[in-house]
Amino acid sequence: MRPTPFAALLLPALLVAQPAPAPTAIRPHAELKTGTAVEKLEIVGETSDFKVAAGTRIYVWAKVMGAADSTVTFVFSKGDRTSKQELKVPRSPYRTHAYRTFRKGDEGEWTVKLMGDQEAVLGSATFKVDIQ
Repeated sequence: MRPTPFAALLLPALLVAQPAPAPTAIRPHAELKTGTAVEKLEIVGETSDFKVAAGTRIYVWAKVMGAADSTVTFVFSKGDRTSKQELKVPRSPYRTHAYRTFRKGDEGEWTVKLMGDQEAVLGSATFKVDIQ
């Protein structure tokens, strides 16, 4: 049995007529990692337990998703002490990082949160610092 010319014309028309699936909105969120450096957009020396000399930087790397064309804020906190760093996110996904320099007296448990619009927490990480 041979296909008819009508069927050959109908199949491409049916394929074109199918509506494209609607893009699903991604809830803004982020993956955070802590380490001793960031090289080639990746965390280096990843850990959550730092034994460092005074004056050492500890980096937080983030992969931000669903938050294109917005501003995010890294918030480092220990008890009532906080420090903030605001960054632009031009596209999604987007990799970025921030750091804090740790000095004598900064020992203990720290939390870093990545805050988005309306103070929404996109991601967080905890780490311990021991100054040697």
